[in-house]
Amino acid sequence: MPYTDAVIHEIQRFADIAPLSVPHATAKDVTFRGYNIPKGTTIIPLLHSVLRDKAYFEKPYEFYPEHFLDSKGNLRRNEAFIPFSLGKRSCAGENLAKMELFLFFTTLLQNFTFQAPPGAKFDLTPALGFTNAPLPHKICAIPRC
Repeated sequence: MPYTDAVIHEIQRFADIAPLSVPHATAKDVTFRGYNIPKGTTIIPLLHSVLRDKAYFEKPYEFYPEHFLDSKGNLRRNEAFIPFSLGKRSCAGENLAKMELFLFFTTLLQNFTFQAPPGAKFDLTPALGFTNAPLPHKICAIPRC
């Protein structure tokens, strides 16, 4: 099960469906990386930059579930994994979403074998916009006996 959980984490990191977080405002004057940001400044965090940070992910531009596994194959936390944002403005439904993703994904994998239709090629480039929505693909879901 840790590998399945790591795959789900990597799907969320790699898909990067919501690259921007909700706007925040500084509560006090802040100095960040040499820049002075006055109190009340609106900040729009770019989550994409964190989810692709080479300092936290060995292969940031590849699908690599091992980003979330330790040397013994157990799930490990990565502080740069923030697909639901963080802090006071993070997604209120994060815990429920994580649980539902795990249940939905494992149920599908237990009941179906997935494969590409003959001759199909997958392009993982997202449809760019305010969100990085995946492009439509055809896939075969074969029931397990």
